[in-house]
Amino acid sequence: MFSDFLNRLTGAPAPLPESDARLALAALLVRCARADGEYSEAERNRIGHILAMRYGLSPFEAIALRGEAETLETEAPDTVRFTRVIKDAIPHDERLQIVEALWQVALADGTHTADEDALVRLVVRLLGVGDVDSALARQRAANTGLAREGDDSA
Repeated sequence: MFSDFLNRLTGAPAPLPESDARLALAALLVRCARADGEYSEAERNRIGHILAMRYGLSPFEAIALRGEAETLETEAPDTVRFTRVIKDAIPHDERLQIVEALWQVALADGTHTADEDALVRLVVRLLGVGDVDSALARQRAANTGLAREGDDSA
């Protein structure tokens, strides 16, 4: 199943079908979470939440998509080619949302590492998003995380 997908990633640039774009984004979020060598439950939960909200998925559908993405991420090509397909498939304004989602994942476990920071900054550049927009997205992600930590209703 993933071999066809990987062939599309490494072949000539072409728009991805929606389901492939979802899977590519989910795998990129997983790659971000794993960048520091740890893949915490907080990061897995954040990815599931992002996928559910972005694509209108049930919790079970989001978990299933995340599971596929975890497998794909281990087999996927380098981040440069992987991100290129996402850039080609997703309009710029939506890429800003992706950058915020990446920062949410990177900050989800409460520890900020240089490895996660370096990966997010690389992906931001590859997605064609500027430093100022990335910094603002990071601020929003950090504020969102603080709001959730203080929210006892969840």
